[in-house]
Amino acid sequence: MAIYAVGDVQGCCDELEALIHNLHIDPRQDELLFVGDLVNRGPKSLQTLRLVRSLGSQATVVLGNHDLHLIALAFGNQARAKDRELRDILQAPDGEELVSWLRNRPMAVYRPELNTLLVHAGVPPQWDPLLTIKLAREVEQTLRGPGCANFMRGLYGDEPARWSPTLTGQDRLRFITNGLTRIRYCRADGSLDLVENGPPGTQPAELIPWFDLPGRQTAMVRIVFGHWASLGLLQRDKLLGIDTGCVWGRRLTAVRLDGPAKTVSVPRGAD
Repeated sequence: MAIYAVGDVQGCCDELEALIHNLHIDPRQDELLFVGDLVNRGPKSLQTLRLVRSLGSQATVVLGNHDLHLIALAFGNQARAKDRELRDILQAPDGEELVSWLRNRPMAVYRPELNTLLVHAGVPPQWDPLLTIKLAREVEQTLRGPGCANFMRGLYGDEPARWSPTLTGQDRLRFITNGLTRIRYCRADGSLDLVENGPPGTQPAELIPWFDLPGRQTAMVRIVFGHWASLGLLQRDKLLGIDTGCVWGRRLTAVRLDGPAKTVSVPRGAD
């Protein structure tokens, strides 16, 4: 048995197929854990969704911000789908089924046997692992329920910037979503900055990578995340960042999570 985490695919289906081939996956027992952003920007988002969905229980996918954008388009004005590959999904014969499948993916996954928390972008510093999963479930229930359309209409925005357990309604759901799918930097008070996206060392002095904030409540578990292409592959004790920028012309990466870390990657253009 092998368990691999896979970085942001973003429509790079040929590279994903090459990566799976190179991993020598056994469909009877091996697992692939995707950190989200299966779609957008790359040339084959529709094919990517079909491929990952076809893996069935062999694949676990957490939702990324681009995946949520696709769901929002499906529930709103589809004319906002400026990228051809998203229009292709929405107009495909199985487009509705694929969006429904996405809506039923989790926002975060905790694997206690691996001491691992899988998220798309990161975790606000005030949340411990169990609270992270609890709050993720709030968004998941909304996505899967009759309130999905209203939630999607109010999805976009950077406020509120700081977590409070007293947040309610759309503000609460938006903060949870931003915290799991858009976070890169925080301020010392734990508030989110959702604008800066350069690698550490290029940010304004008041901003700190979310994983370096003192007192972070998830420091005791390994967090596996993507989203931050300019960060590249980051491997630390209990921290694994695996968005290696395939859609930007670099590589698609998988890292084995059970046992000693093994990194496998393919370059953009691999097939």
